[in-house]
Amino acid sequence: MEVGKIISNSLKYPFRNIKKLPILFVLFILAAIIPLGILFDNRYVTIFGVISFFLFILIVPGYLFSIVNIGVNESAVMPSLNFKKNIYDTLRLIVLRIAYMIVPALVFFIVLSTLGMLSIDMISNLRVLTFVLTAGLIFFIVLITYIIFEVLLFFAKARLAYLNSLTEALKIHKVVGDIKSIGIGNIILWLIFMAILLIVASYLSSLVMLIPYVGFLIYMVIVIPTLESIGNYSLGLLYSNIVDNDPNLDKFEREIELLKYFD
Repeated sequence: MEVGKIISNSLKYPFRNIKKLPILFVLFILAAIIPLGILFDNRYVTIFGVISFFLFILIVPGYLFSIVNIGVNESAVMPSLNFKKNIYDTLRLIVLRIAYMIVPALVFFIVLSTLGMLSIDMISNLRVLTFVLTAGLIFFIVLITYIIFEVLLFFAKARLAYLNSLTEALKIHKVVGDIKSIGIGNIILWLIFMAILLIVASYLSSLVMLIPYVGFLIYMVIVIPTLESIGNYSLGLLYSNIVDNDPNLDKFEREIELLKYFD
């Protein structure tokens, strides 16, 4: 599927599922309760919000992951809520994120430990410019490493949705192979689209947030979940280019696999 079509279908996706879209809105209410409790200085609401936020962390990532799977299979229906499967998928995603963040964390600590003492010496000798350049170098190295592995994590997530195997998703060389199959140019175009979407959404959200009280709720409960559904669905559609060329899984088998999200 061409990137233009992916973008077009992704933008339409939430609005093709108006009846099920409130599922996402209700889930994101769980994350809005704590700020409301703090805002109104209500201890009981805040405590309830903490419990709700814990449920949010357990359920929502897994539910959004099911949207990736929907996109991978080129369906246009929003999945049903399945607590058992959503929580299970969330736990797998946590393991996946921890695994992919090990290298950026190691790079950060290695660079920091290597240049840390040198930086102290620079400050003590009033070599401020050298210290600033060194700190900038550290930040740049860590940032680039983080971005690389964050992109890898995107497609590891899609690979997990496609193959339903955490082991396969952890194979970085296979994920790199998937990226090459999709095409670096297509991925760059997709990332540009996501960046533009976030910029536009941020601008519109700043206007919405100007509305007292209600603006915050609209942002938390409607804007964010809608963007999440678009982003995760577009990732699935992007990865579907690999699925379409996979001779080991025919269309019928994919549709059978997809039924588990509509219980």
